Amino acid sequence: MILLRKILFPLAFLYWLVTFFRNWLYDKGIFKSHTFNIPIIAVGNLSVGGTGKTPQIEYLIRLLSENYKVAVLSRGYKRSTEGFILADENATASSIGDEPFQFFSKFPNIHVAVDANRKNGIESLLKLPNKPDVILLDDAFQHRKVKAGFYILLTAYDDLFCDDFILPFGNLREPSSGKKRADMIIVTKCPKDLSDLAQQKIKEKLKVKQPVFFSTIHYDDFVFGKNNQMLVSQIQSESKVLVAGIAKPKLFFDFLKNESDDTLVFADHHHFSQQDCEQILAKAKGRKIITTEKDFVRLNGLLPERQLLYLPIKSAFLNTNIDKTIHDYVGKSSRNS
Repeated sequence: MILLRKILFPLAFLYWLVTFFRNWLYDKGIFKSHTFNIPIIAVGNLSVGGTGKTPQIEYLIRLLSENYKVAVLSRGYKRSTEGFILADENATASSIGDEPFQFFSKFPNIHVAVDANRKNGIESLLKLPNKPDVILLDDAFQHRKVKAGFYILLTAYDDLFCDDFILPFGNLREPSSGKKRADMIIVTKCPKDLSDLAQQKIKEKLKVKQPVFFSTIHYDDFVFGKNNQMLVSQIQSESKVLVAGIAKPKLFFDFLKNESDDTLVFADHHHFSQQDCEQILAKAKGRKIITTEKDFVRLNGLLPERQLLYLPIKSAFLNTNIDKTIHDYVGKSSRNS
């Protein structure tokens, strides 16, 4: 893989030129960005994935939904449908995508919608009788046709964008200069004991003027099935199969795995086939099957309920949090709307 990426280096330079020029056209106003008179927060990254957008979106939902009518708009990656869809009782992981379906399942009091055309998606949400007060755009940092009011740029602690290179030589979707569009940077998946000195060194390395926050993954005390649950401490000691179809499953495996466990890794957003399920069951041999929350919404109903459980995660902040900054933006924008 490393050799292949070196061979593709000339293509990376061409890709850099294309993305840089595209951003320049938007920055100069030659390509039009649409704005809306409502607080819009875009959460995204410069890399192709694995920065923890889903728990960060959920953090914002929890933070804002007590005081505002919240909507989440995603493109619905790998869904079987097209156009604008507002999630309802007929929604499935297939029809709206696994992450939007996870939001819809966990937060029934918010709007969850999908549309590859974010402008059309926002306009459709604002036509609803019970229209939202604030819209969260999932994975929309590169979607320049809409100009959000506030941009949150995520970068993983063990894979900072400043250490990466543009596709296909590296994993960046655009040049790292795109960081200047962010209103705040969040370094995700940090060790819980990351010192203030280490945080300061990372800030210096990122070379950004925006505020930088540091978050870590907080795992639940329980794993859950459709109709059952178990203590994590209990399942950690049992022999089991760990299944992950996410971009970077290492933290998930490290947290749960013991020497007697087996692991199965699938591609991010993988569509589990009957053959995949047969492979999982053959590997499990009657043991519990523990997966991520995002994978559970795709595996639920395909594997025996008594065996299949998932581990929820949340985003938690070190030392400080972003609550006041977010509340200040939404409150000010709401008053001006």
